[in-house]
Amino acid sequence: MISPCLLNIALHGLEEAAGVRYEASDPARTKRGCPALVVYADDMVALCHTRQQAERVKARMAGWLAPRGLSFNEAKTRIVTLEDGFDFLGFTVRRHAGKLITRPSKAAVKRVKHRLAAEMRALRGGNAAAVLAKINPIARGWANYYRGAASSRTFAALDRYLWQLTYKWACYSHANKPKPWIVSRYYGRFNPASQDRWVFGNRDNGAYLPKLGWTKIVRHSLVLGAASPDDPALTGYWAQRRGKNAPLLDRSVLILLAKQKGRCPLCRDLLLHADHEPSSPTEWERWHRVTRKAITKQYVTTQRDTGTSGGTRLVHSHCQRRATGASKEPAHLYT
Repeated sequence: MISPCLLNIALHGLEEAAGVRYEASDPARTKRGCPALVVYADDMVALCHTRQQAERVKARMAGWLAPRGLSFNEAKTRIVTLEDGFDFLGFTVRRHAGKLITRPSKAAVKRVKHRLAAEMRALRGGNAAAVLAKINPIARGWANYYRGAASSRTFAALDRYLWQLTYKWACYSHANKPKPWIVSRYYGRFNPASQDRWVFGNRDNGAYLPKLGWTKIVRHSLVLGAASPDDPALTGYWAQRRGKNAPLLDRSVLILLAKQKGRCPLCRDLLLHADHEPSSPTEWERWHRVTRKAITKQYVTTQRDTGTSGGTRLVHSHCQRRATGASKEPAHLYT
């Protein structure tokens, strides 16, 4: 996280040098005819109205970068139309039939396929629990990062690819077993909210591999003006913005979190903290790994709610141990 922040500080002023100007009455809107600049670390996109304007903006930016010992990588710098499209931060942005479409880029899909295949090969000889522990965060993280784009077809294609990988792994693990036995062992209707009987899962504990296609597509909401998550004066704005998106957890966990307003009933503190939403597939993968560990291992667990018949609630595991004096490991929640 520190490298993009430092680069944004180092490149502060580049936008003005490129000729970007904002309306005085609406700081979120550029003046008519002005270019717009999007920068993340050393990746940037300048949106211009004509090719001539794009060439002028590039020349201005090159002149601003030169005294600072920086320059464009000409091999990666292109001037294209929206009809041709361009890749940025793992997305392909292209105008098709008059409509701007953002999709996961082909390079990003190729990378995640290669990663999944390599991980599944390394998992040969392991059990279903090991497969789920390794693949679940990768699949969930990738789907969560790209859920703001037109990703439905890509998710469906990756679901088919993941099925092929898991089936190949299962056949390798049980080379002497017939195919119907393998299917019965590792596939079924593990997700009670779905009728799909081809979900890969673990019969021992009911854990399963969620399909990317189950991820709801949520369109990205534009950030107001030059609002920065690092601005202390805008803490309330960013908290409200994050609050509009529910944490990406299992449905049963979300229901319990909503009932408890996200707080432990024993200490009244927050069960999970998320100051910044992850901004890359790798960060989303790390978020899911940390959250899974927090819920299943030591930090958050389930406790029987004595106030209601058969009820369950979420509590911090250290709060549970303090309240009950339990010395054994708490019940698993997130599989």
